Amino acid sequence: MATGSIDQPWLSLPAEIVPVIRPTLPDLVEEIIRAIREGVPAYARPFEGRFGQAVRRGTEVALSSFLGLVGTSRPPLTDEARDVYTTLGRGEVRQGRTLDSLLAAYRVGTRVTLRRFSEAAMRAGYDATVIVALSESVLAYIEEVSSASAQGFAFEQSERAGETDRRRVEVLELILRGQADEVAVQQAAAAAGWAVPATMVAVLLPPEEAAGGRLALGPRAIVAAREADAVALAPAPGSGRDRRALEIALHDRGAVVGPPRDWSRVPESLRLAVSASAVLLPEGAPVRRPGDPLWVQDHLTDIVLGAEAGALADLGARRLAPFSTLRPGARAKLEQTLLAWLRHWGQRAPVADELGIHPQTVGYRVAQLRELFGDDLEDPQVRFELELVLRARPAPADPG
Repeated sequence: MATGSIDQPWLSLPAEIVPVIRPTLPDLVEEIIRAIREGVPAYARPFEGRFGQAVRRGTEVALSSFLGLVGTSRPPLTDEARDVYTTLGRGEVRQGRTLDSLLAAYRVGTRVTLRRFSEAAMRAGYDATVIVALSESVLAYIEEVSSASAQGFAFEQSERAGETDRRRVEVLELILRGQADEVAVQQAAAAAGWAVPATMVAVLLPPEEAAGGRLALGPRAIVAAREADAVALAPAPGSGRDRRALEIALHDRGAVVGPPRDWSRVPESLRLAVSASAVLLPEGAPVRRPGDPLWVQDHLTDIVLGAEAGALADLGARRLAPFSTLRPGARAKLEQTLLAWLRHWGQRAPVADELGIHPQTVGYRVAQLRELFGDDLEDPQVRFELELVLRARPAPADPG
C-alpha cells in the first residue's frame, strides 16, 4: 500500500476500497441530509427548492469527488467542486446566516460519512490501518471543502460591503447636491441600508481619514472620500452624552462638525463646516488638527467676523482711524478700554473689574475716547461697528 502525505492522506488508501464504499453513497446522501436537518437548527426545514438542491448537490459532489481522489495525488478539489462549495458559502451570506451553520452541517455530514465508510471497510475485511487512513482522508478532504466555503462567504461579504459602500456614497452625493425630493432620498437610503436621521451634521475630514472615520462612526453614518477632503453625514447629537460620543469617534481626526440640519439643508451644514475650516484654521480646509473636533455652532461669531476679511479690514481702518496718531502702548490701552466700555454699556465698575484698573482710571480713559471719537460714540451704528472690528482683532499684548 502506498504511503500518503499529511496533506494528501488518500494516497495511502488502496484503490480497491472504492468499489466497497461506492454502493453506500445513495443511502448515505439521504442519511446525511436527515442528520443535518436534525442536528443543525438553521437547516431544520424541508430541503426544497434551490436551497435543497444546493445542499443535496454539495453532498453528492463531496462524496463522489472524494472517491475520485483515492490512491491519486490530484488536488483535493476540482474547479467544478470548488465552485459548488464557494457557492454554498456565498449562499449563507445571502440567507443572512453566519458561516457557523454551514460548518456545523459539514461536521455532521463528516461524522455520518466516517461511520458508514468505516462500517463498509470493516465488512470487507480491511484492518485498522486502512480505516485510520480512510478517516484521515475524509477529515482532510472536508477541511478543503470548508476552506472553499469560507472563501465564498468572505468574497460575498466583501462584494456586498463594496456594493453597500457604493450605494451609501450615492445617498451622500444625492443629499449634498440638494436637489432631490424626499422620496428619492428615502428610496436611495433604503437601498443602501441606511436610515436617514431626522437631523444630521455634515462632518468635514481630511481625505486620509475616510476609512478610519467610517469605522469609528459606525453604520449610523455615511462617509465618502472626495478629491480634496472627506465628508461624513452623522445623526445630530441630541444630548451632551451624544455629543461626547461623537467627539470620541472623531478625536484626533482633524474633523470640523457642521451645525445640525434636516436632510434637505445638509448642504448648508457642509458649507458652514468648510467656511469654519477656512476661517478658523489658517492652513486651509481641512487640516490635521489634534484633539476634539471643531464644532461650527460653537464658533459662529468668529466665522461671521472672518467670512470677509477684506471688508472687515476696511471697516476697521475707517472706524479706528482716530487711534492712528497714538503710540502703540497708548493705543492698546484705549482699544481694550473701548471694547470693554462697549461690551458693558458704559458702566464704569464692570469695565474696571474686567481690565483690573481703578474706576477713576476708566473715567480718565473714557474721557480720552470721547475726545478722539466725539459724537460718534453716541451713534448706535458706530458703536456696533466699533465693537465688531474690535472683537475681530487679535487680543493685544498686555500694555501694562
